[in-house]
Amino acid sequence: MSRAILEGSEEISLFDSDIFKKIDFSNYSNKFDPPISVADPGPGLKIRALQSGDDERGFLSLLKQLTTVGDISREKFVDAFESMRSKNGTYYVIVIEDTTKEEIIGCATLLIEQKFIRNCAKKGCVEDVVVNSSYRGKQLGKLIVITLNLLAKELGCYKVSLNCTDKMVKFYEGVGYTKEEGNGNFLVIRLIRIHSLFS
Repeated sequence: MSRAILEGSEEISLFDSDIFKKIDFSNYSNKFDPPISVADPGPGLKIRALQSGDDERGFLSLLKQLTTVGDISREKFVDAFESMRSKNGTYYVIVIEDTTKEEIIGCATLLIEQKFIRNCAKKGCVEDVVVNSSYRGKQLGKLIVITLNLLAKELGCYKVSLNCTDKMVKFYEGVGYTKEEGNGNFLVIRLIRIHSLFS
């Protein structure tokens, strides 16, 4: 682990945010009222890649509005960050920062799976989508998911999937996701509890 990163004297991005400049948002400009985009998400807001200092800008607290996070130390955060960064082209964690407060107020993850099927194609998976409760109703959830969809297209994915709670189905249908005929099931095994099943 880099001591400079751990101590915060050096800050790095999970991936190069210049990739956002390649995203063609023109087909989506009419989907937002008032208009917002990846280049202009709103006054004082910026969409960018996760940075190594974002744990100190409220990134982990934001995730707690979505699910269980745990007590993550600075060292543990940097270890996970560097692990993701070392797998170039796999993890795209994007954030929305309120630059006036230096606070992360939205985030989502695009995970790229390399496949052997479909001529060694890539598949995207959207996870961990959350917008700070104080910023909801500003189309930021829609913006961050559409940004990931377009990023997946730019990265050559043949499809993008996600799983969500029942109450979020309508939201995701509104940004292009559909339940595929004959393929609408989602199963899970929580491995943290697996010992109780077999003991």
